[in-house]
Amino acid sequence: MKAQTVRRLTSLSFPRAMGRSGSILCLVLASTVSLEGCGVQESEEVALLRFAAEQGDAEAQTNLGAIYANGQGVAQDYEEAVEWFRIAADQGDAEAQYNLGVVYRDGQGVPQDDEEAVRWSRMAAEQGFAAAQYNLGLMYANGRGVPQDFKETVALYRAAATQGLTAAQYNLGLMYADGQGVAQDYEEAVEWFRMAADQGDSAAQTNLGSMYARGQGMAQDYAEAVQWFRMAAEKGNAEAQYNLGVAYDAGQGILQDDEKAVRLYRAAATQGFAAAQYNLGLMYTNGEGIAQDYSEAYAWIGTAATQGFDAPERIRLLLLERMTPSQVERAQKLGREYTEMYVLR
Repeated sequence: MKAQTVRRLTSLSFPRAMGRSGSILCLVLASTVSLEGCGVQESEEVALLRFAAEQGDAEAQTNLGAIYANGQGVAQDYEEAVEWFRIAADQGDAEAQYNLGVVYRDGQGVPQDDEEAVRWSRMAAEQGFAAAQYNLGLMYANGRGVPQDFKETVALYRAAATQGLTAAQYNLGLMYADGQGVAQDYEEAVEWFRMAADQGDSAAQTNLGSMYARGQGMAQDYAEAVQWFRMAAEKGNAEAQYNLGVAYDAGQGILQDDEKAVRLYRAAATQGFAAAQYNLGLMYTNGEGIAQDYSEAYAWIGTAATQGFDAPERIRLLLLERMTPSQVERAQKLGREYTEMYVLR
């Protein structure tokens, strides 16, 4: 009655994550002023950057726009950021064009406009700017500002992935795994997941572990799957924590250990991962790796069901039959608390 060993591959997301390819970037002008990671230490540095920008330096204009967009060293002002991005973009600066695509996509400092986002992203993408290629691929994948076209998505992801962009490598792996825009090819999916995983991407590490566990694109190898799940779990990836918990629960690729399974299920469950909530409830039901507690079991299984997880109703009915009235009251109270705290919204 435990949940399945590995979860299906993660579907595409839009945007993937702020602070990665989806967010505003800045280039540090080593020849003009030191702005480590766009973090401005002194207002004098901003003034120097503004001086360079007003002299027509496109990199300085892009950096000044990024500083305003991120509110680093100045009050955050997206409208001011857009003005500097536009000036640099009109000079052909690819990063400024990319940043304009981001602000139009998200409606920051300008009215939200997917078609404008596509237009600016395309300009940067055609100059080989990897983050723009990736974002434009997402626009095609989701049909935002352009008709949905998975083949175009694949081409753009590939262009960015071959430049080493982790997010593009990961999503290209998904396209091959799911057969979207390309013929399904698990071996190719594995290669792209591995590239992203080797760069530390926890989602890619989780999916690579799943491929090993399933024997998709390579020989089945539970021990190797465990290694990848562990890498991602240590980064806090809830799905990896769940999958590693299942490995300990079932003794697949590692020595069976109920207590470690419980700890991992709990780590994922408290992040809102429904399958882990369900399995944690079963561990409480059976007293495996933790003291038997029907109230806790009922609460966790109910929390999973609240998220749409297919938890058999007969299990909760059986638990109700076994509980005293005070245990039922406690179970219902815990269920309300867990739903409030641990249901993804």
